[in-house]
Formats: sequence, C-alpha cells, structure tokens
Amino acid sequence: TVLFVDGDGVTLKTKGKVDDSLLDVVVENNRNIDGFGVFEGTLAWSTCCLIFEDHIYEKLDTVTNDEIDMLDLAYGLTDRSQLGCQICWTKSMDNMTVQVPKAEADARQSIDIGKNS
Repeated sequence: TVLFVDGDGVTLKTKGKVDDSLLDVVVENNRNIDGFGVFEGTLAWSTCCLIFEDHIYEKLDTVTNDEIDMLDLAYGLTDRSQLGCQICWTKSMDNMTVQVPKAEADARQSIDIGKNS
C-alpha cells in the first residue's frame, strides 16, 4: 500500500507491485492526480515529482544527473524530492505516504514563457 497525498491534501490509497514505478502505481490504480505523470515516465519532464518521508528517502537510490536536471524544473522541490517514474516500489515502502507538490512543473511552460520574452 502506498498513500499519495495530492496537492489539495486528499489522500489516495493505492496498492503497488514490487518493481513497479510509483508512477505506474498511480496509473494502475486509476488515481487521478491532476497533471501527475502526464509524460508517462519518459524522464523528459518533472510532472511526477514526489516528496518522500525522511526514513524512506534515505533508502532510495541516488538521484541520477538526468533526474536532477528534471527536478530543477519542479514546483515544490525539497531536499527529499525525486521523480515517481524513477522510483520502484519495494516491500520496505509498504504503508509509506508520499506528497505530490501543489503544482507540477512542466518544462514546456518554461519554453513557452521564453518565446514570449
């Protein structure tokens, strides 16, 4: 079980399978989190940013340089943020709670803003 707290504070209970990405867990449980993961785990945008509890974050794999580049574009970024498409569910994560930032950043917005300058 993984509990996702969306940007409005609503808790969504999901069930995961070992080795599914947390993005897949949301999709497979038909949870509608506005804007979350719209790029289907391609590591091209930051729409699947999640904030982890300290005791879970400490157990996660090291963030890759590509992921850091995407996280730099994320709204609500914290020192415990990682992309849900890059984190695979494990049994040690059972009953964890993850926070979805209030607004998801989409790198396309930065591109569009740049065009208007």
